Amino acid sequence: MEKKKEFKPFIPADKVLPEFTAVSIALGIILAVVFGAANAYLGLRVGMTVSASIPAAVISMGVIRVILKRDSILENNMVQTIGSAGESLAAGAIFTLPAMFMWMEEWGQGMPNLLSISAIAFCGGALGVLFMIPLRKALIVNEHGTLPYPEGTACAEVLLAGEEGGAKASIVFKGLGIAALYKFVADGVKLFPSEVHYEIATPQYKGTGIGGDVLPALLGVGYICGPQISGYMLAGAVLGWGMIMPLISFFGGDAVIYPGTDPISTLESWDIWSKYIRYVGAGAVATGGIMSLIKSMPLIVRTFRDAIKDYSNKDFGNRIIRTDRDLSMKIILIGVVALVIFIDILPSIPVNFVSALIIAVFGFFFATVSARLVGLVGSSNNPVSGMAIATLLISTFILKKTGMIGQEGMLGAIAIGSVICIIAAIAGDTSQDLKTGYIVGATPEKQQIGEIIGVVASALAIGGVLWLLSVSFGYGSKELPAPQAILMKLVVEGVMGGDLPWTLVFGGAAIAIGVEILGIPVLPFAVGLYLPIHLSTPIMVGGLVRYMIEKKKSFSEEQRKSAVENGILYTSGLIAGEGIIGILLAVFAIIPAGPEKTWGDVINIGANLNMGEFGNILALAVFAVLTFSLIRISKPQKVKK
Repeated sequence: MEKKKEFKPFIPADKVLPEFTAVSIALGIILAVVFGAANAYLGLRVGMTVSASIPAAVISMGVIRVILKRDSILENNMVQTIGSAGESLAAGAIFTLPAMFMWMEEWGQGMPNLLSISAIAFCGGALGVLFMIPLRKALIVNEHGTLPYPEGTACAEVLLAGEEGGAKASIVFKGLGIAALYKFVADGVKLFPSEVHYEIATPQYKGTGIGGDVLPALLGVGYICGPQISGYMLAGAVLGWGMIMPLISFFGGDAVIYPGTDPISTLESWDIWSKYIRYVGAGAVATGGIMSLIKSMPLIVRTFRDAIKDYSNKDFGNRIIRTDRDLSMKIILIGVVALVIFIDILPSIPVNFVSALIIAVFGFFFATVSARLVGLVGSSNNPVSGMAIATLLISTFILKKTGMIGQEGMLGAIAIGSVICIIAAIAGDTSQDLKTGYIVGATPEKQQIGEIIGVVASALAIGGVLWLLSVSFGYGSKELPAPQAILMKLVVEGVMGGDLPWTLVFGGAAIAIGVEILGIPVLPFAVGLYLPIHLSTPIMVGGLVRYMIEKKKSFSEEQRKSAVENGILYTSGLIAGEGIIGILLAVFAIIPAGPEKTWGDVINIGANLNMGEFGNILALAVFAVLTFSLIRISKPQKVKK
């Protein structure tokens, strides 16, 4: 058998460059908090988050290379390692933790304790990092060339390209600035509406509507996801808004059908969507997540077996070569035991030590699943929601059978699900970051410490971000639909109380099964069915721009790759810019500026303009200009002669 060729990283193992420095730590922490907050807002609004590794790497290059005049690719890599942890922790947290806020508001108990929220997030994040470390050799080293780790490899390419200059950073900052101004004018000043909606009320076809949220982040999400995923989402939305909703209106007549409280004939499209379609979509999303998990079982078993073999390797984590040095197994085991004990004594998670140990076992299992899956399909397609649903079904059932029911049981179930959901999200992010480090020649041990620093920083911030968004907009509102969190809430309530409208849920499950039989990816289709069509339409616009760039015949393969990369950098800036201003506007919405007035009211100039239909036309025109800017940015770099 031919011997496998040894991989050579960009920075050799015997060369030492600045890496774990005060500058990289400070900048990484800032980006972890900023991207964590931005992705929390984006995920609660759209139902998906976007990897922060590449934007963090580009911003790092802009600051460290251009402003500070420092020259170390390993320092830049450390910044993106710490910074991307915030995005992943936020992704795991928003799937579950907002359910606590919604329940406590419904029960008249105020808000969850912010320290408890941060503690739950920290436990999940730290366990996710620690569980991934023993998997590094099996997944990153031994399977290099087999597992592509798309985001990790792409981030490494961006860092390597940064050795040539900081032009790419300017594209990200350009997108960030444009989106920030756009978001502030649309949702702060409210010169034009950020949502355009037209109700279809003809007798032959009533009960539905059409429109779009004309926002930069949605355009960016569509471009990054591409035309296929965007198309699947829009297809799900068309099924819900174009067929199921009109049929409910047609057959429902004047009947009052649970969970609605008014005659269906009196309901407009938004009412039908919120009362009925969300449950159909929830059934489809839950079924899609579970099917994704089932299909991955052979892969899960194989990866789990490999991980156990690595645990038995006494030499693992204790190597001399810099690029092969991990945190020691002693530190990992002590850390895991300490966290299990902390989960046991944490009042927010009502479990005993044995149950806490079970959480750790399930956590390692799903960390293994996540780390392997993102190596194949990338972080964006990682079925964390399916893992969370499976965990919630099991944990809620166990708590109910042991007599822990009602409010205490529901909060306990969602807390357990939160820990494991965050474990899976962080394990996937850590594996991508370690892949980037493996290619550029970073020190794994320092990266792993950096990941934990990013987890601590973003865990401390996430409680405040969730509190702020809850106070400003409210979860489950049109501003923040919080689709995954509501789905998890429905799962727990359904198991605990048995009062879920199962007909609607099972109908959604049947749709998901039918879509799977047709060979269509279920999860993006189901998310499109669950979310309002107003989110899928602008996402599809972004996907069509990406399609147009990829299919342009006048581009060579190299030019096409360069054009798509420029578009991804620009749209990453669009997403970050809108998310940051979204958080800023949330702050304005609660800061008083006089009697019964906040700063959000002060800057709301549009309230006095009464734009009417002209506002909708202006919104569509401005969004068209934004789309055109994306087309213009998505051009190949000029080749230097």
